[in-house]
Amino acid sequence: MSRKHRAEVREVLPDPRYQDVVVTKFINLMMKGGKKSISEKIFYGALDIVEQKSGEEPLKVFKKALSNVKPAVEVKSRRIGGATYQIPVEVRTVRRQSLALRWLCEYSSKRGGKTMITKLADEILDAAAGRGASVKKREDVYKMAEANKAFAHLRW
Repeated sequence: MSRKHRAEVREVLPDPRYQDVVVTKFINLMMKGGKKSISEKIFYGALDIVEQKSGEEPLKVFKKALSNVKPAVEVKSRRIGGATYQIPVEVRTVRRQSLALRWLCEYSSKRGGKTMITKLADEILDAAAGRGASVKKREDVYKMAEANKAFAHLRW
């Protein structure tokens, strides 16, 4: 971590099919070993399945799933006088998006299913409907923040 100044935020180009920056970020997050073409095939295949199953525009379903997964509050550890407290803190908008993308990717890969395409499509559909592992993760984070609300005055 640089001490002199903040790290520069890189510009991400929009993806070729939907012309959306968030889609590119998700594709880059899913990518393993620099194989972007495989990551693109997985994502676009999943959105095709989402379109078939829901009958709606797939990008809108993906955006709805993201908005259902984005956390507004999280807990951060803070050490005060030898004790460590979990302090509830509001999440910045950039971090909200990155957490939502990360959770969608992580919990879709852990899901049971045949291929990553079907796993991702099912997780997107579940998240858009307000259920699924990624939405449960957000609810767990909210429960932690609610349980530690008493330490909110220790925020820095």
